[in-house]
Amino acid sequence: MEKIIVVTGASRGIGREIAKTLSRENNKVIACYNNSEKEATILKEELEKENKKIDIIKGDISKREDCKKIVEYVINKYKKIDVLINNAGISTYNLFTDITDEEWNRTINTNLNSVFYMSQETVKYMIKQKEGSIINISSIWGIVGASCEVAYSVSKAGIDGMTKALAKELGPSNIRVNSIAPGLIDTDMNNDLTKEELDNIINETPLCKIGKPEDIAKCIKWLVEDEFTTGQVISINGGWSIT
Repeated sequence: MEKIIVVTGASRGIGREIAKTLSRENNKVIACYNNSEKEATILKEELEKENKKIDIIKGDISKREDCKKIVEYVINKYKKIDVLINNAGISTYNLFTDITDEEWNRTINTNLNSVFYMSQETVKYMIKQKEGSIINISSIWGIVGASCEVAYSVSKAGIDGMTKALAKELGPSNIRVNSIAPGLIDTDMNNDLTKEELDNIINETPLCKIGKPEDIAKCIKWLVEDEFTTGQVISINGGWSIT
């Protein structure tokens, strides 16, 4: 059955692969982007050549009013939202003592507040439907923390905490809430890593490799189809954080 699925940060990296995978499963995907209009347009054209359904919509999900606009657009056009995938995010790298208020706020607003805004605007419709699924993309750093990435780690840990609490609150309304915490994935976000840093991570990973966006998209596909998993933080990291 076709589902109406909203994906934030869908023009690049993991979000792009999620949008492609779910569109190819004959779902109606609404791909949200902010600055990457060219990439979003290319994604739409690529999928339309395959006769797959996808919308693209621009919005700054760090702002409540833009999140409301996105959700209302989908509701007005399709009457419901079956799945919300909160994927959009930015990375920050700085010594804790050097983090500015602006840098901290931008990271928290983009990575964490956006999940709050999008979820809150969407949930009121899911509750009326008596069903739905929210899937959040956090990070391994939200679980174990990362030196010189305190703001980023905090924002992702917050997502996991929200996931668990919201799953308990929304369970009686048949709304599932889960989080995926990727390890190192081969995307533009990790382009700043040196070869030495990359090799060190690979050597510390039991599977001796880094992940691909497809690895995350496959788990997303399963969570979209599943009906009995909620409140989980699923770590996809090649065994990097085995404890």
